[in-house]
Amino acid sequence: MSVVHRAPVEQTIENESEPHAKTGIACDRLRQELKKCIKESDCIQKEHRRARECINAHDASVPERCFSLLTSLSDCKRSMIDMRSRFRGRKGDI
Repeated sequence: MSVVHRAPVEQTIENESEPHAKTGIACDRLRQELKKCIKESDCIQKEHRRARECINAHDASVPERCFSLLTSLSDCKRSMIDMRSRFRGRKGDI
């Protein structure tokens, strides 16, 4: 028997700045976008509050886009347990 030696396969590191890289985790792109939105908000950057406090405060220091992403993420997570979504696909998953 002959032994075939294979060259080591180099794994390429995905570009993290790519906004829509697939990770294989359900609703992960929405979650990453929400985290990025909240981290870049004035609530975190200037007021140095926790993310949970910023979301619960509902003040102008967090952009409206973050709250719409939060709604989309919760819809996506909810559709994961909905049996009908197996045929239709997950809601809001980018």
